[in-house]
Amino acid sequence: MGHPPLETELKIPVPGLEPVRAALRGLKAEKVHHMAREVNVLLDTEDDRLQTSGRALRLRRYGDRHLFTLKGPVSYRGTIKVRQENEVEVEDVERLQTILEDLGFSTVVRYEKDRETWRIGRIIIVLDHTPMGDFVEVEGPPEEIEATASAIGLDPERAVRGSYLSLWQVHRQRHPEDHLPADMVFPK
Repeated sequence: MGHPPLETELKIPVPGLEPVRAALRGLKAEKVHHMAREVNVLLDTEDDRLQTSGRALRLRRYGDRHLFTLKGPVSYRGTIKVRQENEVEVEDVERLQTILEDLGFSTVVRYEKDRETWRIGRIIIVLDHTPMGDFVEVEGPPEEIEATASAIGLDPERAVRGSYLSLWQVHRQRHPEDHLPADMVFPK
């Protein structure tokens, strides 16, 4: 069976997505998925067993796809985030969520983003519009990530550490006047 695949990526905040999109077009990158709303639900046990161990259990809806993911603890190689990621596509995400709830898991937090996916060779580039701003994730073989980020006009040294949820918590703390919810969701 072997070990789960490793996710290796940079997450870089950007002032806007259009310059990155233009750079991707200029490099003849392949657009894999048009911009679509992605809705994520993180689940955990009542005693936060997964979070405490650095793992995350996620249900994701992205366009017409439904994905179930278990992520391992995070480590960093310089600015590149590395973690094991086991992911499968599921047909009936609502039924799976019910099964998980029957097993003692419950929703901890929800987060949303509008995501567009591109590919250059073995590298996946995602353009994310979130309730706290825009980000670009560059994912693939570690030896190609930084060069690809630079090729599309991004500085790998500007990569941020942390998940969208940890970045959201910092954003909420910096903007208490906005009364932002714990869930990273777009206003209705």
